[in-house]
Amino acid sequence: QVQLVESGGGLAQAGGSLSVSCVASGEISTINDMGWYRQRPGMQREFVATMSTGGARSYADSVKGRFTISRDNSKATVYLQMNSLKPEDTGVYYCNARGWPAYSSWGQGTQVTVSS
Repeated sequence: QVQLVESGGGLAQAGGSLSVSCVASGEISTINDMGWYRQRPGMQREFVATMSTGGARSYADSVKGRFTISRDNSKATVYLQMNSLKPEDTGVYYCNARGWPAYSSWGQGTQVTVSS
């Protein structure tokens, strides 16, 4: 399996931008998909975006057109660029990696706060 460490996030005003990144270590050759989930206050953790090793991207409807996920496979790193932020984007953002043999690893989470 892999270990994930997130960085970035912080505080932004509505309409602003933030980015988060996540570095994987361990058995990185086993990773298929890397992505981001978030847990907003009082809500369950939800999918935000994911990207396969081959470059296929998927986004939640709520972030399409505003967020961009990217990966640098040589650095085992996934990024999330967040533009046009809204207060409802506030939450803890978690990095996720899925691979084979089937596993799902999580980072510790990083806080994103958007003020109105």
